Amino acid sequence: MVTEKLTHNAHHLQQEMHWLYRLIEARLHEHFTPDANPSFVYEVAPPGMEANTSIYANFVHHYQLSFAERVTLALALAPHIRPQLLDRFFAKNESYDRGFTEFGGIRGSHHGGFLPTGETVVFLIAGSDMAARFSLHSLFGNDHFFHKHNILKLESGTQDEPFLSGALQLSREFLEFFTTGEVHRPTFSMDFPARHIETDLDWDDLVLDNGTVNQIREIHIWMQYGETLMQEWGMAKKLRPGYRALFHGPPGTGKTLTACLLGKETSRDVYRVDLSMVISKYIGETEKNLSKVFDQAENKNWILFFDEADALFGKRTKVEDSHDRFANQEVSYLLQRVESYNGVVILASNQKSNMDDAFNRRFESIIEFPMPSPKERRRLWEQGFSEASTLDDGVELWKLSEQYELSGGSIMNVIRFASLAALAAQSNQIRQQDLMEGIRREYMKEGRVL
Repeated sequence: MVTEKLTHNAHHLQQEMHWLYRLIEARLHEHFTPDANPSFVYEVAPPGMEANTSIYANFVHHYQLSFAERVTLALALAPHIRPQLLDRFFAKNESYDRGFTEFGGIRGSHHGGFLPTGETVVFLIAGSDMAARFSLHSLFGNDHFFHKHNILKLESGTQDEPFLSGALQLSREFLEFFTTGEVHRPTFSMDFPARHIETDLDWDDLVLDNGTVNQIREIHIWMQYGETLMQEWGMAKKLRPGYRALFHGPPGTGKTLTACLLGKETSRDVYRVDLSMVISKYIGETEKNLSKVFDQAENKNWILFFDEADALFGKRTKVEDSHDRFANQEVSYLLQRVESYNGVVILASNQKSNMDDAFNRRFESIIEFPMPSPKERRRLWEQGFSEASTLDDGVELWKLSEQYELSGGSIMNVIRFASLAALAAQSNQIRQQDLMEGIRREYMKEGRVL
């Protein structure tokens, strides 16, 4: 369905592509005409765009794009929305029976068109002006908002190849944003080893002691007012960006659910990092895999959730060989990335003592999720069953709460078991014997005897 938003985006992107076409023609004319004016390309003015008329126009106004930045962005967009526009760069140098090196560009494995590189950008903007060429390197630096906000980058090849030979790559999320107007969620893969998680539950479904609730409220306050504190109150120069919290406690005590509820209440996406896809035995690969998450998450207001985080952020070891040294360097790198991330990072661990002390010192909150008390367990039992079920006369939830120490997750496992047993018996009655069997199974998982 073609919406007004799509129509406005398409209109402005079509104007932008026409401008890019004129730029290419102007630069090629200058390149192949010895007496041409080398600065003529700057006289090809970009189309005017009023703010609030399309998402692309809003982006141009928000970042106050310079001429060079706008050319770079248009080039990154072209292969996706007007690939034939770049075919002019396939011109052959008859002297060498090959393409022109100065045009840059590569061929993709499937795409039949010309894929621009950093070399294409500097050729189109600077031509043969060496000083102008050098000044454009900053477009691809780590301090530029293109990189900081994961908008576009140069996908570099090997370290031995020139920096500008890297392919100009627009992020998938901004491509979707500029064209459809929708925010694209990254797909779980080796290129983004984190899953989007959410919950249909509410805070009333989470049973925690008052001390834990009060500490969680501190995180919520930061998520509401952190931007005001940092920017309007001028604390950005005094405080680190972002917020870091450690949730520690036995499994099933509500750590993951709390992260999801914080995201739900503040309209932020929550991503659980898959450590099995991050951790690698090869030197440097763990850092590389983690960078894929942090690079995409930067400036997105996402909550990054690391479950069983001690596998990645555990204590550093005494250096006895090169393996220990590289492992400690890995932890140091993780520490730096977590500390510089401007969103919310939540690490969850069963044991606080397993975490490296350097991380513990840098958490804004360290929150314990203890096993629920008998009173809290009774609430979990009472609100856990389906309204379609009824309890047998012999079921006494208060007694189960008093006698059996179980986490909230374990209680829900017992309720699941007993409810399925009732359905299998063609009944809606929750039987005491099924509840006891469920409790026995949960005890067995933990190596306890009922």
